[in-house]
Amino acid sequence: MTHRLCRLWRICFFLLTLGSPPSWQVRDAQGVQHWRRVKVNLEEHVHVPTFPSGLDTYDEYVQDYISKIATNQMPQSRPLWDLHLIKFPTSKAEGTLVFRIHHSLGDGYSLMSALFNCLQRADDPSLPLTFPSGSKPKTKPTKNGMVRMISKVSSSLSMCVNTVRDFGWSVLKSNLLEDDKSPVRSGTPGVEFLPITLSSIEFSLDDIHKIKTKIRGTINDVICGIVFLGIRLYNEAASEEARAKAANVTALVLLNTRDIGSYSYQPLSEMTKPDTKSPWGNHFAFIHVGIPSCKDPMNADPLQFLQTTKKIIQERKNSLAVVLTGKFLEIIRRLKGPEAVAKYVHATLRNTSTAVTNVVGPIEQMIIAGHPVRSFHFTMVGGPQSLTLGVVSYMGKLKLAMGVEKGFIDPKLLTSCMEKSFERTSQAAIGVKP
Repeated sequence: MTHRLCRLWRICFFLLTLGSPPSWQVRDAQGVQHWRRVKVNLEEHVHVPTFPSGLDTYDEYVQDYISKIATNQMPQSRPLWDLHLIKFPTSKAEGTLVFRIHHSLGDGYSLMSALFNCLQRADDPSLPLTFPSGSKPKTKPTKNGMVRMISKVSSSLSMCVNTVRDFGWSVLKSNLLEDDKSPVRSGTPGVEFLPITLSSIEFSLDDIHKIKTKIRGTINDVICGIVFLGIRLYNEAASEEARAKAANVTALVLLNTRDIGSYSYQPLSEMTKPDTKSPWGNHFAFIHVGIPSCKDPMNADPLQFLQTTKKIIQERKNSLAVVLTGKFLEIIRRLKGPEAVAKYVHATLRNTSTAVTNVVGPIEQMIIAGHPVRSFHFTMVGGPQSLTLGVVSYMGKLKLAMGVEKGFIDPKLLTSCMEKSFERTSQAAIGVKP
């Protein structure tokens, strides 16, 4: 198969949430579920679609094919992954390689680790891939001992208050409270089974860092701020109803709970050790982030909007709600099994408007079987939402992949709004008036 790969490829990575764990996930004597080893027939997992010949580009065919497989359930009779080798050129690449993997096999960190262990650096395959550092903005320590003590007491009290508020709100949002219907949330029952349209855009990572420095925040603050402003711009442009424009919109931001310090991916042999800090599997939690309201997003100060977003996220982080959520999911798993956890997460997704997940990609260009990877996208599909967002960095660019409910959300308009949000924020960060 590898000798037929085209010159420049893009990789699409889907984390599929549809369906239940298969029957070959068994329980041991202690009642703990684990995977049963099975024989893998590669011909059942590798798919090579065919399209009509003679066209210069196959953008529409590839888009339709990817959208179709994104919502198809995987057969429960074999391991829950497949590979689609699309050997037709598009305007973005000479070919497209799609990895589709069920979420029950692992979270984004686990599966990205497996993928990156299979790829090599284009400039020197003997060297390991390197990843951007996840350093946080430095704060100057307070010299005065009394001021420092008061600050610690105040911070501890604030953490207690934030923990009670955030964890309580998270439980309510997961079980009782639903977002309003809006241009980005249809609220249609069974929306996860409806056709979707996938699109992607990219931003300069250098510009993202400039914005990060300007607001004295993190990369995650900037990503969320730009995406949230883009959603507000879309709501403004897609609806004439004041109620829809001001709708209550909540984003579910998914977080890795592993104790890994600086962001890095581990060899698979390390991840499968019993005492490792970066274990294989699903180890994540989430925070509910209410997207800031904005009366006039077209003329709003983008940096002020990002500062508001940053403040909300920092308040969520300045609590133990994320830790408690992770522990809560673990308790559910131990008492009722992974299916109960899946149902809880499903309800959480259903009650919110969108999910934002981001992973760190390599700085260098990758190669697969000796062929360069030109572009790389990651997203989660099959969730009960009209809009899902996946972000990954690669080769100095930030790739934003968007999965939208077909016929409900206009992907071209949404893309335009996201680009406008980034452009306005980037210009404001360097002092250029729009």
